[in-house]
Amino acid sequence: MDIAKHVFQVHGVDAVGAVVVRRKLRREDVAAFFRKLPPCLIGIEACATGHHWARVLLALGHEVRLMPASYVKPYVKRQKNDATDAEAICEAVARPTMRFVPVKSEEQQSVLMLHRVRELLIRQRTMLVNALRGHLAEFGIVTRQGIVGVGMLIALVEDDGQNLIPPLARSALLSLIGQLREVHERVGEMDCQIHAWHRSNELSRRLETIPGIGPITASAIAATVTDASLFKSGRQLAAWIGLVPRQNSSGGKDRLGRISKQGDPYLRRLLVVGAHAVLRFSRKARVPPTQWAAELLAKKPYNVVAVALANKMARIVWALMTTGRRFEAAANL
Repeated sequence: MDIAKHVFQVHGVDAVGAVVVRRKLRREDVAAFFRKLPPCLIGIEACATGHHWARVLLALGHEVRLMPASYVKPYVKRQKNDATDAEAICEAVARPTMRFVPVKSEEQQSVLMLHRVRELLIRQRTMLVNALRGHLAEFGIVTRQGIVGVGMLIALVEDDGQNLIPPLARSALLSLIGQLREVHERVGEMDCQIHAWHRSNELSRRLETIPGIGPITASAIAATVTDASLFKSGRQLAAWIGLVPRQNSSGGKDRLGRISKQGDPYLRRLLVVGAHAVLRFSRKARVPPTQWAAELLAKKPYNVVAVALANKMARIVWALMTTGRRFEAAANL
């Protein structure tokens, strides 16, 4: 089934591959159509609303499999339209080597929505801070970077006793400051809700025991990786996140380049940032970051070591998720 906002296209075949149904449905007719069918296998692309429709069809007794759109594309014949897409999905879902996406629950999607909204608010906060800095720089007012510098700029704008800023400019900047404070409060509210869910989830609390992984990263992984047993090893999970070298090998010669950057970019960024935190803390504390990382730092650039450490953190995540254990401090990274 090719899904959309209002128009859905169904393409069905029998056990021998003969076409038995090719039909266009309106959104309000989808549930009624599949309610009349006997239990069958339904393939859907893993897009924005794919998990919702998968839950609806599962409740009707059908078997639903979600597939990445990039894996379905090779099966599209010539022109692209809804009917052709539905036929390609029907062909792809029956392939024995096809990889599927686990169906997320409403709770998991809700937690991920908290993360997405938080990311959007942080981007808006960064835009407001940059706008405030840029406008004040036009009057020759520049302060240090970071939270301290922003606080100095806000205090300067709100101080009516100085004449560095014209009144019209001050009134415009005050509206920016008001919006900045409101967005900052909303980010704090998102953080509180994510932390509350993290404390209530046993898996997320276990993942937090890994150095470099805090409540934000742990909750994001717990909500995104629905079933870690689908990955045969920790390396497969790291490869799915995009933390392994990209291959361009041929003729028996292995050519490895930069990381592939496949999978979820949000998880990849969180793990890399966590790895940077581990290395930075070790450097400030004047303590070697474990023998493995210390030896790697001696011969590789700092950022390369950070990505390698993020890769190892992803493998440890898979081990904890599949074994049900907590991270043991004696087993160094």
